[in-house]
Amino acid sequence: MFQTNPFPSNPHPCQHLSDFKLNHGFNAYKSIQNLLLTSPIGKRSSIKKPHTTPIPRCSICHSFEGRMYLCLICSSFSCLDHTLLHPQSQIAHSLFLDIQRAELYCALCHDQLYDPDFDQLVMSKYSTLLMSKASTLNETIGQRLIKRRRFDSSFDFRTSKYRLSNSIRDLRAKSCYPLGLRGFNNLGSTCFMNSVLQALLHAPPFRDYFLNAGHCMEACHKRIPNTDQQLCLLCDINAIFSAVFSGDRNPYSPAQFLYSWWQHSANLASYEQQDAHEFFISMLDAIHEKEGKSKNICRGNGDCQCIVHRVFSGLLRSDVTCMACGFTSTTYDPCVDISLNLDSNVSLAEKGKKLSKQNEDGSSMSTLSGCLDLFTRPEKLGSDQKLYCQNCQERQDSLKQMSIRKLPLVLSLHVKRFEHSFVKKMSRKIDRYVHFPFSFDMTPYLSSSILRARYGNRIFNFGGDDSDVFSEFKIFAVVTHSGTLESGHYVTFLRLRKQWYRCDDAWITEVDEAAVRASQCYMIFYVQKSLYNKANGDLSRRPNSPGRDTFLPIAGCC
Repeated sequence: MFQTNPFPSNPHPCQHLSDFKLNHGFNAYKSIQNLLLTSPIGKRSSIKKPHTTPIPRCSICHSFEGRMYLCLICSSFSCLDHTLLHPQSQIAHSLFLDIQRAELYCALCHDQLYDPDFDQLVMSKYSTLLMSKASTLNETIGQRLIKRRRFDSSFDFRTSKYRLSNSIRDLRAKSCYPLGLRGFNNLGSTCFMNSVLQALLHAPPFRDYFLNAGHCMEACHKRIPNTDQQLCLLCDINAIFSAVFSGDRNPYSPAQFLYSWWQHSANLASYEQQDAHEFFISMLDAIHEKEGKSKNICRGNGDCQCIVHRVFSGLLRSDVTCMACGFTSTTYDPCVDISLNLDSNVSLAEKGKKLSKQNEDGSSMSTLSGCLDLFTRPEKLGSDQKLYCQNCQERQDSLKQMSIRKLPLVLSLHVKRFEHSFVKKMSRKIDRYVHFPFSFDMTPYLSSSILRARYGNRIFNFGGDDSDVFSEFKIFAVVTHSGTLESGHYVTFLRLRKQWYRCDDAWITEVDEAAVRASQCYMIFYVQKSLYNKANGDLSRRPNSPGRDTFLPIAGCC
């Protein structure tokens, strides 16, 4: 599936895009450029409003709600459903433009496409606008500041009563955004990668490690003499950090990183949509493996001290109790995240609090507290999972209970939204909303709290540790998933200096808390409260010393 290509410039486009450009050349893009209308105040670009169509409607169902797409061949409009059906009735009509985002979309690949030629054309239109405006003598300082903000491009039909654009506040100049906010171009079904990268780039301890030369590129033997060139994932991650925190606000293409990750995960090396959580685990595993080979990073007790384990690793406790004699078998397992099943019941911590939002099917909303209650609730194992009791010397019915022995610096919670039915032999997505707090105390789910609730305070020492002290967390990132299992899209919300930002591939926009809470969270990232408070300072005021690693281990990290 994957052919090793040490230093590619850009990923190859999909075959349908290649065929389109071969048959129609660059003139097809040129005709689109003539329709572009770019606003100097940073609003989304638009195309000239047709005289006969004040509002774009689907040519099949006449709907105007949701995303609308423009066929590059016949110039017909269609909703997403009929966009996917269009190539079946019109041969070779597979390439479309998302008129809201000004991005290419392939109806046969069911995903967005990134084409450098198209990107250059759109930016050329924008540059032409800036040059014409720069010649205006009466230009104010405020206007010049606004020009430095992000070029937020799309095709936007506007009328006095209707506006096909997101109601997202994006009023400030991009130069006023916190340092490190930079969009990523979609390289072809790579929104899963872009969303996770945005979260990792702003995980305070992980970020500080790379910005303070935790990985020395000069000392990394990426090229071994007399052998094929090898890609270094850590060097490519370091390059992303350098690019994102350089101050450049133009969207970045992490193509080199994508190829490096493909070398580590060859089974996932394709332009098909992947699972964001699976990518997260695979990426952390690759970093751990690379650092393990290049450094002696294990303590005498065997605990790994690579950056992944120092930041994300926690420790889970599993107690399996024999229901016949009460004998308990305890095991400990390291983890870099916690996967949670959805629970529609309101947790004990949420009782008495009225939740106004419900799911579309009328069922009660899940809460993060309820999901963690379910995770740490005693569960009777099935008859096929009977425990061999060392005391009874035979297999017995048993109860299993999970708890958290040690908390990490950065807590990653994964909400299980995809399930498979072995009876129906099909998979589906669970579209249930989850209420999650922005500040969270994990004390009720620690092993010490679980054991005290089980045995009381008089029995014995429950092995409390620093996690009991560093149990308060603050949210800093939420990875969300919209759409279906077959055709969905990942977006990340980042919380920087008490303000939320929506990172949708190349687009960075400012949003309020309501937009975050209304999303369908898939992965939630919390950081210890003390680290969050320190990280709220402006990074632009902090010197970047390449020769010194200022990352310090904090109690509570295993």
